[in-house]
Amino acid sequence: MTELSTLYETDYSAWTLQTADLIRNGRFSELDIEHLLVELSDMSKSEREELANRLLILIAHLLKWEYQYQLLSERWREFDGRSWQRTIIEQRTRLARRLRKSPGLKSVIHEVIAEVYPDAVDLASAETHLPITTFPMTCSYTLEQLLDKTFYPQQ
Repeated sequence: MTELSTLYETDYSAWTLQTADLIRNGRFSELDIEHLLVELSDMSKSEREELANRLLILIAHLLKWEYQYQLLSERWREFDGRSWQRTIIEQRTRLARRLRKSPGLKSVIHEVIAEVYPDAVDLASAETHLPITTFPMTCSYTLEQLLDKTFYPQQ
């Protein structure tokens, strides 16, 4: 085990600083490649997971907006959907920011939408008490609609 590898196990912050310094100075043969690969892989997973979480919440709220909003606003005149709208706005803002910071995520976004859609349906169903069969089997929103600040689905 190298000194740098040991440092990874004992002082992660110092390991990252020393690793960055080695890279900056072109001392690649001294790098702790095994742990560096782990960290790079985890960064990619973390970014993808954040993308998935944002999309799941956004899609669930759009489904609630489309399939329950009209019901609630007819039943309770005071229900105006502002809390749902705030959540939709926040998720779109955070998604746009994440995609600007990590443009490589654009290559997997359609795959991630397909992955999270069943969970978004489950969440929307649980929160609205509408049967799962109320919602489409696959996501009916385009990527453009998901990211469009003015898009709110109509039933």
